[in-house]
Amino acid sequence: MSGMNPSTITPPFRILYEKGPCICVQKQAGLLTQAPPGIDNLETQLRDYIKQREAKTGNIYLAIIHRLDRPVSGAIVFCRNVRAAQRLAAQFRERTVHKTYWAIVEGRIDEPEGEWTDHVRKIPDVAKGEVVDPSAEGAKSARLSYRLLAATATHSLLEIELGTGRYHQIRLQCAARGYPVLGDELYGASQAFGPSVEDERHRHIALHARRLQFRHPMVDEQVDITAPLSLAWQESGVWQQLSEQLGEEVTS
Repeated sequence: MSGMNPSTITPPFRILYEKGPCICVQKQAGLLTQAPPGIDNLETQLRDYIKQREAKTGNIYLAIIHRLDRPVSGAIVFCRNVRAAQRLAAQFRERTVHKTYWAIVEGRIDEPEGEWTDHVRKIPDVAKGEVVDPSAEGAKSARLSYRLLAATATHSLLEIELGTGRYHQIRLQCAARGYPVLGDELYGASQAFGPSVEDERHRHIALHARRLQFRHPMVDEQVDITAPLSLAWQESGVWQQLSEQLGEEVTS
């Protein structure tokens, strides 16, 4: 990178917010949040970008505070020093961080809002979760609330807030009620979403981390970030039908 002006370096992701040691970026669907060496992932992309931008040659500190599933897009925050990471991680543990998701699901939901409670667990040695009886070994309570934003005869657009943060929680709780997330074949979806991919691990699903709200860990400031919808959403015929029921201010 010698001779390159750091200000001209364009990252392979969108920076949604940066102040002090906090940086929030938009994760692309199909990309891992974190991975072993040699596998493309958002953490490595961000680390490489910061090193190039600031012309650093050694290692830099970058903490992952939370993750998004590989086929999910949207807002995710990282911290660049230990104190900020510890303080923000505490907000996540204490559930004072507000995370809002948008999901397109198969099927029409008629109730304008609701709360879903289940007991779930990750299936051992399989990258999949399941709803189980509360007495089952490894069962954990899972809670979410939803608001219906739009619906057609065949699909619904939900705004979802998590009460807990369980493995594949939104995908699992929607599918358990017969409303799999569009594109989520793992949990029974019948229709694809997003671009065609040769490697199924790079697939997209219609689940988007739309909004992230937290207290900045180093300054007295409330941070409120909205992640724009990806091209896969914008080009989806299902989304285009649903978005006709929304105001212009919430369709981008």
